[in-house]
Amino acid sequence: MSADEIGYQIALQEARDSMAVGGQPIGSSIVDTDGNVIGKGHNMVMQTGSPIFHAETSAFHSVLHKPRSIFEGTTLYTTLSPCSMCTGAIIFFKVKKVVIGENYHMSGREDFLRQHGIEVVVLGHKPTQELLASYIENHEVDW
Repeated sequence: MSADEIGYQIALQEARDSMAVGGQPIGSSIVDTDGNVIGKGHNMVMQTGSPIFHAETSAFHSVLHKPRSIFEGTTLYTTLSPCSMCTGAIIFFKVKKVVIGENYHMSGREDFLRQHGIEVVVLGHKPTQELLASYIENHEVDW
């Protein structure tokens, strides 16, 4: 398994963990240049009522009390293309690469990330697309 596959599988497990506790199935992980997972999280908007606890911001939040420089050069894995807020955080924290599971259910920020020198890979991961499609179909109001 490649480093990207490992990092993405952690993000996907975070998405499943979120759904298991009543949240939206969106997950994220952050891996440093040595291949170490330094942060992970999932969407917790439904669980906390906070509009800012998206998967990516939760992954950043999981690395509390560390210097901001810990994120420089990292790869962020996310099951769904990041929103504008999370895109801003990715740029702010100087993430080097973003690997996106799917961008069918949300897209549009990939070019903005690239404009800021960030490598973007969209996997088009079918199991993730199916997981999100099923969630949206069964929780239309929450989506």
